[in-house]
Amino acid sequence: GPTEGLGKIIQRFPQKDWEDTPFPQGIELFCQPGGWQLSKERKQPTFFVVVLTDIDSERHYCSCLTFYEAEINLQGTKEIEGEEESGLIQPAEVFAPKSLVLVSRLDYPEIFRACLGLIYTVYVDSLNVSLETLIANLCSCLVPASGGSQ
Repeated sequence: GPTEGLGKIIQRFPQKDWEDTPFPQGIELFCQPGGWQLSKERKQPTFFVVVLTDIDSERHYCSCLTFYEAEINLQGTKEIEGEEESGLIQPAEVFAPKSLVLVSRLDYPEIFRACLGLIYTVYVDSLNVSLETLIANLCSCLVPASGGSQ
């Protein structure tokens, strides 16, 4: 229907806040500026950056990559020309938005877009790499000083 859903955080890395970097509360509200709505067709992934400012006037750059994932029909029934066929899982009829978000105090949108693209590729293609390992490797990368080479 035309109703709008609410976003929720399914998974986050790190699982607990770092001392100097608390997790932005309510970030799921900024991930879908147009609202969390199902779609009848798979949409192309989109990327944008939101800048949040905390109570200490610190900026947090939230890079968001949103894609649409098929929702599986788990009811196992489908009506075909007046008859009900049961026991089969039917193909997805709707697609739900899912967002990957990278939060940083640094303003490197193109680098973050590439990182999120890599995570998206590993997730969608079900590659034999754990997301935890991939994200840990990305978090351990050294970032050059502003104005230096990338």
